Amino acid sequence: MTGWITVAGLGPGSEAMVTPEVGAALDQATDIVGYIPYVARIAARDGLVMHPSDNRVELDRARLALDLAASGRRVVIVSSGDPGVFAMASALFEAVEAAGADPDIRILPGITAMLAAAARAGAPLGHDFCAINLSDNLKPFSLIEHRLRHAARGDFAMAFYNPRSASRPQGFARVLEVLREECGPERLIIFARAVSTPDEALRTVTLAEARPEMADMRTVVIVGNAATRRVGRWIYAPRSAGAA
Repeated sequence: MTGWITVAGLGPGSEAMVTPEVGAALDQATDIVGYIPYVARIAARDGLVMHPSDNRVELDRARLALDLAASGRRVVIVSSGDPGVFAMASALFEAVEAAGADPDIRILPGITAMLAAAARAGAPLGHDFCAINLSDNLKPFSLIEHRLRHAARGDFAMAFYNPRSASRPQGFARVLEVLREECGPERLIIFARAVSTPDEALRTVTLAEARPEMADMRTVVIVGNAATRRVGRWIYAPRSAGAA
């Protein structure tokens, strides 16, 4: 293989959050591969070929990138946020494993949505936390609920990706029910939508006040642990935790 593949994280939305390392890779690329709205973020230039594709075809994108690199092209696969967080890095390695290939690969980190959202809110991930993808496209909802309950019982702060879509509006309602059962009604929950873009909106309520329609696919949801508290307009998790 004479070309190379870079999987790059474009951050949550603002161009100011794209790292210089990612910017340099984009400048060197001959081909950009990715989901339609992410490819649209890349400025066109002479010699740069765009390969946008629809959602849920991650393996097809990865195979395309392998084929392009094998022909000597310099390929950047773009993801929003960080490419290793529910994004294209894993899909590429699945394709590499299936093909038995040994391409020249770099994974370039980006600012993932939960970190951008946490920074806007204060420091809700300041102690132990976990991230859970609430989409049941690639795993059963029973597994989501199982992990959710155990994370809540472990008193982790939790960051949720892909909370609610038009095709699965009921799942997040069930998530809120489970959280109320495990955490109680007064636990703080943050809805951070489109952080770092002109559409940014941040809202913090208690679980008793939370409603499913507060989230969509552009929203990251952060649930505090038992010690999470407000300080003025900020939300933070103390650095110390009590003994179990």
